[in-house]
Amino acid sequence: MNRKALQKLSYGVYLVTTLSEEKQYGCIVNSIMQITSTPIQIAVSLNYDNATHNAIANSGIFAVAILSTNCTLALIGGFGYRSSKDVNKFAEVPVEYVDGLPVPAESMAWMTCRVVQTMDAGSHTIFLGEVMDSAITQENAISMTYQFYHTVIKGESPKNAPTYVPSEENEN
Repeated sequence: MNRKALQKLSYGVYLVTTLSEEKQYGCIVNSIMQITSTPIQIAVSLNYDNATHNAIANSGIFAVAILSTNCTLALIGGFGYRSSKDVNKFAEVPVEYVDGLPVPAESMAWMTCRVVQTMDAGSHTIFLGEVMDSAITQENAISMTYQFYHTVIKGESPKNAPTYVPSEENEN
């Protein structure tokens, strides 16, 4: 089986954040989709090993920051390759608080959500969130896709990402 075929699915690059017990958490994800329009609900998939996963499970709320192609690599790297368990990822990231959740100023759009249901997906939990609020902050920006991230930026998926392919399989 060629697992790289799964990378041909359309994915975006998003930053999911939450606040739990007065601490900020956040991680880069690629698996988010709108589920319904009335009420507006989205689903997000997070690996059990991410500190953000447990913080969302605890708080019951999260924000999604949609990142653009002009997003800084420092933002993606800072939230994608380090753990909130070990470092304050927000230390040098300007944020505004919406519905009590940190939203990076660099996002092109954002949504705040209340968890209404969860689904165990083996290594990940799918959080179904009802959108409480949303805004577009960069009207003409272009959403970053994983294809752009992989082909233009030459970024790789971290091991907790659903699209991770071990390096020995990438050589095929």
